Amino acid sequence: MHFIDEAKIFLKAGDGGNGASSFRREKYIEFGGPDGGNGGNGGSVIFRVVENLNTLIDFRYKQHFKAPKGQTGQGKNKTGKSGEDLIIDIPQGTQILSEDKKYILYDFDQPEQEEIIIKGGSGGLGNSNFKSSRNQAPRKFTEGKIGNEMWVWLNLKLLSNVGLLGMPNAGKSTFLSKVTSAKPKIADYPFTTLKTQLGVVYYEHNEFTIADIPGLIENASLGQGLGIKFLKHLERCEILLHIIDITSDNIIDNYKIIRKELENYKNLASKKELILLSKTDMVDQNEVDKKKKELEKITNKEVMTYSSITNTGIKIVKNRLFEAL
Repeated sequence: MHFIDEAKIFLKAGDGGNGASSFRREKYIEFGGPDGGNGGNGGSVIFRVVENLNTLIDFRYKQHFKAPKGQTGQGKNKTGKSGEDLIIDIPQGTQILSEDKKYILYDFDQPEQEEIIIKGGSGGLGNSNFKSSRNQAPRKFTEGKIGNEMWVWLNLKLLSNVGLLGMPNAGKSTFLSKVTSAKPKIADYPFTTLKTQLGVVYYEHNEFTIADIPGLIENASLGQGLGIKFLKHLERCEILLHIIDITSDNIIDNYKIIRKELENYKNLASKKELILLSKTDMVDQNEVDKKKKELEKITNKEVMTYSSITNTGIKIVKNRLFEAL
């Protein structure tokens, strides 16, 4: 399944049905009087959070959503049938934005949350509503109200326990494939992931989710390299696992670049962070120890190490993440 985190869709509530203009006509009954029924209400547009959904891909193939209209009222004071509500299922973490993206209309951050986005148009009144002592046979009726419509943006911010971040080619996707059943693209040549990946870690009869955020570069918080598109997924992660390639020329600079981007984007730097050096099988143990101490001195944090080839350190990382959560 492809991961889609943004979609633009059109919504329209159902129109209300018209009221009826009718008179009671039965044998032996004179002047039966008005008996036009009211029109039915139009269907509302409702968004509902469902489990086991983590992408907006369904909205790539269908962009127009219209709720049914209410039916017209009938004689004998029969009210028209109301249009059924249109319920649209979305993943938890979805935001509804205005068409210009300036305003957040709704934020679906709770499980099973349900909200009416556009209420259906109300049905019109039948002529029986206008009977009075002065007007015994009114022919007046009202039309149903037209349902509102609008274009909105759906913006998905993943709700994940752990977010993986780092420079491109730091080994985030490889780490995700080692600790979960996710199958991100991995190759023996340099490239960067373009879509966020999700996986579930099972550890000591417990589980937690990990989101692999595509690699960040300098000035990502200003939009460089689609940075903002990726950084937004870190907003709702409880813990950040910062993965650094131990074979890079300067791991200290790499660490500081990413930290600067976190500080510049909605103060993500305040989130709890764990640090992991990857690809330790590509250097000797003395260099691993040296770089580990250098990074610990700069950050004043524990720095973990792991190898995807030998699987060394994976259990320790899982344990640290579980403890932090």
